[in-house]
Amino acid sequence: MHPLIRSFGFLFSPMLLALLSGAMAVSAPPSCEQWGVFEVELEGPATGNPFLGVELSATFSHDDQSITAAGFYDGDGVYRVRFSPPSQGKWKYRSASNAVELDGKSGEFEATAPGAGNHGPVEVAHEFHFAYADGSPYKPIGTTCYAWTSQPESLQRQTLKTLSESPFNKLRMCVFPKRYTWNQNDPSLYAFEGTPPNQWDFSRYNPKFFQHLEKQIVELAKQGVQADLILLHPYDDGRWGFDRMSDDADDRYLRYVVSRLAAYRNVWWSLANEWDFMKHKQESDWDRMIQVVSDADPYRRLTSIHNGYILYNHNNPLLTHASIQNGSAAEEAGRAVLYRDAYRKPIVLDEVKYEGDIPLRWGNLSAEEMVHRFWEGTVAGCYVTHGECYLSDDDVLWWAKGGVLKGESPARIAFLRDVLLGSPASGLNPIDKWQAPNICGKPAEYYLVYFGTSQPKTWEFSLPRHELEDGMTFKAEVLDTWNMTTTPVDGEFHAKSHSQYEFKDAEGRSIDLPGKPYIALRITRADHE
Repeated sequence: MHPLIRSFGFLFSPMLLALLSGAMAVSAPPSCEQWGVFEVELEGPATGNPFLGVELSATFSHDDQSITAAGFYDGDGVYRVRFSPPSQGKWKYRSASNAVELDGKSGEFEATAPGAGNHGPVEVAHEFHFAYADGSPYKPIGTTCYAWTSQPESLQRQTLKTLSESPFNKLRMCVFPKRYTWNQNDPSLYAFEGTPPNQWDFSRYNPKFFQHLEKQIVELAKQGVQADLILLHPYDDGRWGFDRMSDDADDRYLRYVVSRLAAYRNVWWSLANEWDFMKHKQESDWDRMIQVVSDADPYRRLTSIHNGYILYNHNNPLLTHASIQNGSAAEEAGRAVLYRDAYRKPIVLDEVKYEGDIPLRWGNLSAEEMVHRFWEGTVAGCYVTHGECYLSDDDVLWWAKGGVLKGESPARIAFLRDVLLGSPASGLNPIDKWQAPNICGKPAEYYLVYFGTSQPKTWEFSLPRHELEDGMTFKAEVLDTWNMTTTPVDGEFHAKSHSQYEFKDAEGRSIDLPGKPYIALRITRADHE
């Protein structure tokens, strides 16, 4: 039996390719982009419980690289192994299974150059920041739509359209459906076989549910959006029982999800949203499950866990970054920066409360306050995630179901995104965090100064002395973060040592400011070659 080969949805059969090649004795091997998804499809046992009884993996080899990926059962006697080649060239593979029909199947394919828009998976870079695998900088501008894939198809299409027109390049989203205020509808598909709402066989998965989820992850990838997948959450309260599965069921589920989704380059793992609100689990359970995901994932995709009231120990080396819920931390850069010092890895303030008008304290920020928190988090060297909760007669709130964005913050967040795109690739960091927490950048090259809610009418040119030298020349621009305007400042500024802590302009110049809130300065070197 020949395995069937898939790459980006195209089906390749070696026998068919040989027939089509006419006089050619051997067909050319199939191909797949570097960091794309190459899939081996096999036919195997369909009786009994293949999810439990059949083990399948394949080892992919290229030069001195060897990566083993677990396979999974996809229903109707079909098994798949997905692989994302991290480098170009000829890859060979061989399957291993306890089922004779699946064992020892081999083949090869060519990993070609990545296509337009394919920069590879996102990885940690420069300690506190991120970059794509090809070295291109990635600066997360996230939003939250927890249960968007559990909504009617028309609403899911609308959500994707909205995202395509938004500034957001990361989406926090749940695998399981959510039951909460303004989100009471049941989904049409569930992850397990059984009878809704809570009679499930946790040892049998529903392939159609996961096929749909994969489809939406691919759609996000086409738009350049990272899918920050929340694997477990507490917004169930026994309705479906997905929040209180046994240890064995949890671990099997996690391994199954990873085997299906890890090959998609835009997937991140979030073990839980508000892990400490899942009262049927102990902290040690999360230690175990983080290890399960890490062991199952041959690519070690970005991994985090999100808190309610109790912070998880983000010093766990298996967590690539810290996902933090803390609205007050984003109110002042000096608070947010403490997380960097504690964990020494990227900090993503994934929940700083939501723009909206619901009668709950976590969901009624003004648009101005949401944008302000983005800027405070940015100058702290962290990253901030957006959310929106505006009441609607149809109960379609972006934070839970997606749909359309109604708030005023996304346009201003797009302005910040453009500022970030023009900032140093290595990321923005606090420069004198204890004395000047409102200044970040790259010393002697690039600075952002954010004045927040204060309303100065002038600012004396003054920079922390780190790496500065007398005579360095700078230019400045005034950024109105709410009105989204950029105003160049006339002339140049010549740095001169003023004290052991700071440099000022050699002529003592200051910059005139408009005397209103939410103003920033961008200061860049003018004398670089």
